[in-house]
Amino acid sequence: MPGTKSLELNQYYGHNQNNFWKFLFTIFNEDFSNDYETKKAFLLQNKIALWDVLQYCDRVGSLDSAIKNEIANDFETFLKQHSNIKTILFNGQKAAQFFKKYVKLQNTYQLITLPSTSPANASKSLQSKLEQWQIIGTL
Repeated sequence: MPGTKSLELNQYYGHNQNNFWKFLFTIFNEDFSNDYETKKAFLLQNKIALWDVLQYCDRVGSLDSAIKNEIANDFETFLKQHSNIKTILFNGQKAAQFFKKYVKLQNTYQLITLPSTSPANASKSLQSKLEQWQIIGTL
């Protein structure tokens, strides 16, 4: 689920300290833009779908550990409508855990869990996270 700042801005990864967008622009060797319309166009240009695992949850603040009463998005329908998707990447362990808990896949997909780009994830260095995220450029 988006954090408080992302919900406030109505933008995926809207917190300026979240490295999601910076990583993607770096990996695809593009000039970074803070403009959200440019970011969305960038995703389309690079054939990247971006969607929350959860469509709803109760949570105070932005920490994933505070998520309760979660309901998953309808991935079965989404993946049927987008049959060209072969790989699903997760931005952090919690997203992967919720997906595996609630989503039952009919087809075989490559599932890859990447380190969270959130500023709250301080267990790995920025460079280490970016190196792991580089896999996106090879898919």
